[in-house]
Amino acid sequence: MAEVTARGIRFHIQRLGAGDRTVVFLHGLVMDNLSSWYFSVANPVATQSEVLLYDLRGHGRSERTPTGYRLDDMVADLDGVLEAAGLASRRVTLVGNSFGGLLALAFAVARPSRVDGLVLVDAHLSDAGWAARMQETLRLQGAERDLMIARSFKDWLGRHSERKRNRLAEHAKALVYETSLVEDLGATPSFGDADLRSIACPTLALYGETSDIRDHGERIAATLPSCELRIYPGCTHSILWEATARLRDDVLAWLAAPSPAGAD
Repeated sequence: MAEVTARGIRFHIQRLGAGDRTVVFLHGLVMDNLSSWYFSVANPVATQSEVLLYDLRGHGRSERTPTGYRLDDMVADLDGVLEAAGLASRRVTLVGNSFGGLLALAFAVARPSRVDGLVLVDAHLSDAGWAARMQETLRLQGAERDLMIARSFKDWLGRHSERKRNRLAEHAKALVYETSLVEDLGATPSFGDADLRSIACPTLALYGETSDIRDHGERIAATLPSCELRIYPGCTHSILWEATARLRDDVLAWLAAPSPAGAD
């Protein structure tokens, strides 16, 4: 297991492939970790690019700190992981799923010179009320919580053994109930149009036709200076699992295009 220490925290990372472009994969919150990308898109991308994956703080095999789960903490974590991995001087393409897409957007806003492209997979956008909705969802209890988890992660969880599903659930409970994650999400700032317009790098946005946050993708595509939006018919928020092959092929083709992530 590869690890780096960044900002005094231990992060689990995986490095794959080689190439002139560095692609960093960012996973979603709570029931997710780097394995969702590792077993779907990261290895094919590594045939043509350098790839870095890491577990966000508190997720997977990274250290679960009691605090530090605000969006700006996560942006600083990403910066620190890149530096610890020897990539501080390289521009990167960020590929983010769900909350990982929001993190990618926030990093591009905060450090525009470090990002040469974005791939947003049903990415959240922190509009007014987003943090409150996330807090409400994560505070669900009992059968209501279990139903939400089953509905949100059915396609991913179905690919794992019962033992691994139980382990993921235990990690999720510890993250929600033993850290400041839920409270910290309440401090997530709203993204204004000016923030989005400041993201000049080429962007590919992939959203499910019936995703409950499809409007986030439509707003991103309408506001970013250089963004292509693709809607996946018949898919929900979980397009990474509902349309894995198409998503993989779309990402590979976009990365291989003459300059999707290299234009300054």
